[in-house]
This record gives sequence, structure tokens and C-alpha cells, in this order.
Amino acid sequence: MEEHLQGQMKKDVKQSGMEYWKKIVILFFFGWTVIWTYRTVLNPILPDIKGELGVTSDASMGLIASVFFFCYTSMQIPSGFLADKFGRKVVLIPGFILFSLGALTVGFAPSLLLLLVGSAFAGLGQGTYYGPAYSISSLAIPNEKRGFSTAIINSGSALGMGIGFIGSSYLVKGLGFSWRPLLFVTSGLIIIMVIAFAKVIKERPKQSTDVEVEKSSEDKASVKTLFGDVRMLGAYVLYFATCYGYYMIVTWLPSYLQLERGFKGVAIGFASSLVAFAAVPGALLFSKMADKLKNKKITIVLILEIIAAVTLFLTVAVQNNSLLLLFLIMYGFFGKLAVDPILISYVTEIAPKKGYSTTLGFFNFFGMMSSVVAPFVTGMISDATGSKILGFYIAIIIILFGTGVMFLANLKKSPALGYEQSRRDM
Repeated sequence: MEEHLQGQMKKDVKQSGMEYWKKIVILFFFGWTVIWTYRTVLNPILPDIKGELGVTSDASMGLIASVFFFCYTSMQIPSGFLADKFGRKVVLIPGFILFSLGALTVGFAPSLLLLLVGSAFAGLGQGTYYGPAYSISSLAIPNEKRGFSTAIINSGSALGMGIGFIGSSYLVKGLGFSWRPLLFVTSGLIIIMVIAFAKVIKERPKQSTDVEVEKSSEDKASVKTLFGDVRMLGAYVLYFATCYGYYMIVTWLPSYLQLERGFKGVAIGFASSLVAFAAVPGALLFSKMADKLKNKKITIVLILEIIAAVTLFLTVAVQNNSLLLLFLIMYGFFGKLAVDPILISYVTEIAPKKGYSTTLGFFNFFGMMSSVVAPFVTGMISDATGSKILGFYIAIIIILFGTGVMFLANLKKSPALGYEQSRRDM
């Protein structure tokens, strides 16, 4: 049945020229680019913003990321549910308009309070992206290309991180420009994405076969499908652990490099962006490997997580800055962005087809909960100890714990709910 639905999808949405699924890959690649440009553009210049706004503690600055990610995370489940019920495009476009409004508010904010309000709006708007976007791509992309194509989509975040980290470091720290126009430009890019969503995304009208599938309770997201399979629970825990380390790095690495390792100017943004740039070849390589070795996906994920934890430890343990850069590159190559497309492919294999957006929303909700906690906790640690190193070590322990949980969850190969068997039968 899955092959029939995908074949029908390609027949319904194939347009002249480039195939629809390829357009979707390009579209959501740039969607992540814009999202991550916003997420990282302020991080290298947090000390500058802290001084301009008269903020006195790192914990308060950590709230910028924590408020954003709290609002982003809170939207994961409702946006997934609404997308499954009313349509993905209907949810995506208003969400990105709100995202643009939030970026503008941050750019104009005269105080930390209004900056937090803008961050909240941006988080709510971005929160409509994950579930609907990956639901659309999972339905449009052929099965045998799903992991690799998802890695290409995810690579947009690496490009966005590079633009945000290097751009703000160079323009603000290197050339002395104000940080505020960076937010205005980002807002304009978001509006361009809104127009692209409206033009490219084609919501498929319901066919009679869709009605039959939607009537099947086994093909919808439910409490049983979301929490009744121990493998899904393991994926939630592992994604929380993976995201904790990653968002701690994204938020505080530039500050750590500047204040504790002596990096200056554009070097701060360049060093921070190494994580993102190194992630692109890693994600493409390991997702291609996972597409070929379908029964070894979790083994690949577990190995990547262990290597990521080790390289993160070595990043702060070594005293030589050249070795620090080497281990940052290795963390990027083996870390979150390399794991993401494999985990997403794995979750969509377990998830009921009519519940993709809801299931992915829950999956990302549990992962992104850590993004709310990590920036603020690491900021508190920095205030208390004068260093962020303990924050790195806590992230490493959490990654290893999540890896252990995922390993135990997949010891039993037979699925609790039987989706894989039912799909083979179809």
C-alpha cells in the first residue's frame, strides 16, 4: 500500500521539468538555511548585545535561546496535529509569517524584555516547520532515496549556521556594524520562503484510496503508536540527548571560544561554523550508508553517538587550539546533523502513514525540550564557576545515557506494534 500511495503521489504532483520531490528537497533545504541563519546570527555577538542592553549575567543571555526554544518546542505537537488534520501548507505559511514578525521585533528591541518577546514569536513561527516539512518530504521522496534526500534537506542548517556565525562575527566584530540590520535582512529572507512555500508545495486532494487509508485506525497517530513501541520511546530519549549537546554547543561555543580560549573577531564565527560545515559530508555519507544497510540503521546511529561524545570531550579537554578545531570538525562530522536523517527515516518507518506530521511533531518535541534546558543551565554553570567546561561534560554524560537507552530499546528486534510486518504484507 505504501508503494501505491507514493506512486499515486508522484503521478498527482509531478510537474513539467524537475520532479516534484526534488523541488521539495531544494525548498526545505533553503527553509532550514533561513531558520538556522536566524538561530545563530546572535550567538557570536552575545557579549556585545549583553553590553548594549545592560544585561549583567550569562544566565539572562541564555534566556534568549531558552525562550525561543521553549516556544518552538511547545508548537511541535499542535502544529503536527493541525498539519495532519487541515494540511501542511496551511500551517507552514502562517507560521513563517509569524517567524518574520519575531525577527523584526528582535531587530528593533531596545531592551532584553522585548528581545525575549521577539524570540518567543520567532520560536512559535519556526515551530510550525519540522513536522509538516518532513511529512511532506517523506510522502514525496521515494523510499530508496529518503535518507540521503533528508540529509540534503538537513544540510541547509549547516549553510545557515555558517551564514549566521561567520556573517555576524565578520560584520559586527570585524567591521564594527550594528547587529540589528542582520535581523531585518533575515526577516526579508523569511518572507521569500513564504512565497516559495505558496508556489511549490502542492497539497494532494483526497482520493478514494486516501479515504480508505484514513479510516484505518492502525494508519493514524494515536497514544498507542506514539508511546506503545519501546523503539519509539528510545528514539525520543536519544533525540533529547543528541539535541542537548548540540544546542549547548550552538548557543555557547562562540562565547567559550572568545572568553576561555582566546579566539577573536571573525575567527570566533569561523571556528564555530566548523561544526556545521563538517556535518554536511558526514550526513550525506552516513545517510547513504543507512539507505543501503537498512537493517543496520540503529547500529550506525549508536556508533555515531559514541564517537560524537568522545570528540566533544576531547574538544574541551585539549589545551592546544589547533587540536580543539580538529575535534570540533570531528564532532560535526559524526554528531547530530549526521544522526538526524537516519533517525528521521527510522521514525517514519515505525510511524503510521496518516500520522507522519503528528509523530514527527512528538519526536521533535522530546528532542527540542533539551534546547530549552541546555542554554539556560549552561549559562547558570558559567555564572557559578566562571567557565562553561562543566556544561560540556554534562552534555557528554547525557549523550551517553541516551545512547544506552536506545541500545536497550532495540535489543528486541520484533516491533511491539507490527508496522513493519504490516507494510511488507501490503
